[in-house]
Amino acid sequence: MEGCPPFLSLSTLNYIFLKKIFICQKRLLEEMATSKSICNRLLQNGFNRTSVGVVQPKAVHCPETASRFFSNESLSRTMGNYEKRFPSLFHPIPGVKLSPCLPDFVEPHPTMITTLPNGLKIASEDSPGPAASIGIYVDCGSVYEKGDSAGATHLLERLAFKSTKNRSRLHVVRDIEATGGNAGATGSREQMAYIYDTLKAYIPEAVELLVDCIRNPLFLDFEVEEQVMNVKREIEEIAAKDPQQFLLESLHVAGYSGALGNPMMASETALQRLDGSVIGEFYFENYTADRIVLAAFGVDHEHLLGIAEPLLYDLMGGLPVSAPKSTYNGGEARFKIDSERTHVALAFEVPGGWHDDKNATALTVLQTLMGGGGSFSAGGPGKGMHSRLYLRVLNKYQQVHSFSAFSSMYNDTGLFGIFLTTGSDFVSKAVDVASAELQAIATPAKVELDRAKNATRSAILMNLESRAIVAEDIGRQILTYGSRKPVEHFLRCLDELNLDDLTVLAQKILSSPLTMGCMGDGDSNFGLFPSVDCVPSFETVKLRFQAAN
Repeated sequence: MEGCPPFLSLSTLNYIFLKKIFICQKRLLEEMATSKSICNRLLQNGFNRTSVGVVQPKAVHCPETASRFFSNESLSRTMGNYEKRFPSLFHPIPGVKLSPCLPDFVEPHPTMITTLPNGLKIASEDSPGPAASIGIYVDCGSVYEKGDSAGATHLLERLAFKSTKNRSRLHVVRDIEATGGNAGATGSREQMAYIYDTLKAYIPEAVELLVDCIRNPLFLDFEVEEQVMNVKREIEEIAAKDPQQFLLESLHVAGYSGALGNPMMASETALQRLDGSVIGEFYFENYTADRIVLAAFGVDHEHLLGIAEPLLYDLMGGLPVSAPKSTYNGGEARFKIDSERTHVALAFEVPGGWHDDKNATALTVLQTLMGGGGSFSAGGPGKGMHSRLYLRVLNKYQQVHSFSAFSSMYNDTGLFGIFLTTGSDFVSKAVDVASAELQAIATPAKVELDRAKNATRSAILMNLESRAIVAEDIGRQILTYGSRKPVEHFLRCLDELNLDDLTVLAQKILSSPLTMGCMGDGDSNFGLFPSVDCVPSFETVKLRFQAAN
C-alpha cells in the first residue's frame, strides 16, 4: 500500500480501519439514545430547563402538537413519509398560538417643548434605542456682526469645546471620550449649533458638558491665536480646495447689502483685529437665554428637563433684538487666481425664505429636478443622473467638468443658481448653456416634476432616520418658527405642489437681479491656460436674462 509504513501489514491496517468504524458507530448509537432521552424528557416536563440541563424554552405552549411531530425514529426510517412526520408549511398548525404581529404603523413620540421663565426653550422627542443626540442651538451668526466683531462667528465655531471656567481643553476632550460620544459645532449666517451624540446612559454628563461649554467659555489668548492661524491657512486654501464654497460666499457679499452681505469667512483684516475680548463681547451680547434652544432626540422629556433646568434656569436673558435687515441688489465678484480651470456661478434671489413654507418646498423640488454634479459619477440613476442638468448638459458636453444647481435659504430670503467648472476655451459656451437652463426652469415637464417630488420625499424621510438630523431639525425649526412643524406638514406641501406653482416660483426667481461670480487664471497665455477673462461680462449675461423676460 502506497504511503504505508513498512512494519505494518495489510491485514493489520484492515483491522485498525474496521475497529475505527465500529467505534464511530457505537458513538453514533449512544448520541441517538441520548437525543431520544432528551426528547422524551422535554415532552414530559414541558421544557423544564433545570431538569434537562440545557438552555430551552420554559414551557411548551402546545404539547400535543409537539408530540405529534417529535419522534424517536431516525430520519432514515421515514424516507418517503415526510408529510406524516413534519407539519405542512401551507396551513396554520392546529393548536399553535402565534404571537401578535407588529402593527403596520407605530405612532411616533410627540415633540415636547418647555419654555423656562428666562425664555430658554428645552425640546425633545423620545425614541427607542440605546443612543441619543443632544444639541444647543443659538439665534446668532454673521448677520449679527457689526464693525469690530466682523469674523467673530467664524472663530466662535472654531473655539467650541475649548477651555471653560470648570474644564481645560484637555479635560473637555477626555470627558467626551469617556462617554464614547462625538461632539462638534457648526456656524452659519443666522444660527449656531453645538451637537453631542452619545449613549442614553450618559445623557446627564453630555448635557452638563454642553451647558458648561456654552455658559462658561474663557476664550484664552493662546487658544484664540491658535485658531486665528488655522483660519488664515483655511482662507488661503479654500479657493483652490473648494471653489464652489468660495464663490458662494462671494455671491452673498456681492448680491446683498446689509446683514447677509457680511462674509461668513473672516477676512485677514478682521483676523488681525479679533482677540479674546472682542469675541467675548460678541458672545455675551448674543448668547442670551431667550435666543437659545436645547434640543434632543432619543430622550424622555421629563428626564431631560430634570437634568437641564437646574443648569440653565438662571442664564440671563437679553434685550429684545430685531432681526437684522438685508436687501438683495445683485452684483458681480470676479477673481484672478492660479487655477487650472475656470469656475462660474450664476444666482438669483428666492423670495420668502424658510418663512414661506410653500416656496421653500417648491425650491427644494426645483433643485432636485435640476440636479447635476460632476462629469464622472460612480453612482447610477439614484445618484441624480436622471436629473435635467445631467441629461441635457453633462451627457452632452464633454468639456464640462461639473455643472450643478445650488441653493442657500435663510429666514426671509435665499439664493438659487447654477455652478459650473470648465476650461477657458469652453467657458463662454458653458455660461450660455447655464443661462438657457435657468430660463428653462419655468417650463418643467410633468414627468420631471413627479420624479423630483418622489426623490424629495425619499430624501426627507430617509434623512429623518438619523438621530442627529432629527435633533437639529427640532432645534432649528424652533429658532425659525417658534415651534416644530411635523414632517406631515411639509409632505402635504409637497403633495399639493403642481406645475403652475413651480412655474410661478421660477418666474419670481428669474425676475430678480442677477448675481454672478467667477474665478480662474488671470493670464490667458495665448489661450493655452484657463482664464477668467474668457468669462462673458456681467452686463452681457444680465442682458440675456432681461431679454428673455
